Amino acid sequence: MTPKINSYCYGSARAAGEGLRIGVARHVPRGVPQTQWQWRGYFDLRISLLAPSAELVALYRHKKISYTVFSRRYLTQMKKPECRQAIDLLAVLALSRPISLGCFCEQECLCHRSLLRRLVDKAATNLNPKLEQYLKGNRQVEHGQYASPVCYNRES
Repeated sequence: MTPKINSYCYGSARAAGEGLRIGVARHVPRGVPQTQWQWRGYFDLRISLLAPSAELVALYRHKKISYTVFSRRYLTQMKKPECRQAIDLLAVLALSRPISLGCFCEQECLCHRSLLRRLVDKAATNLNPKLEQYLKGNRQVEHGQYASPVCYNRES
């Protein structure tokens, strides 16, 4: 299965087949009411967890670090467990339907979303084989397996 991952700039017109627009910038659009974010082409939902830290963005925007340094630091930030979990979720989603990652940056090649796109694509190729079988239509769930120690204490 091949993940369907696109990229877009906030406020741009929707492209055919781009799917769910996921905003991955740290901040919401200024002066735009929340009720108009989707209508104006910003995002359908937002995951600011996947945005670079405010400090990292400031260093890059003020040209105190190169894009290469920015990229390396951003990828390090994305190794946090909560970021990895969100990336894995996007990977699973991208295997079943198109998604588009968006930000304010006009040039994807100089934006964190190009790096995030690669992370999501890599996560999709490294999925657990059982999950991939599930996505392909083999939806049988093995009973008796518990997700956490709390579930072990559940009386049947």
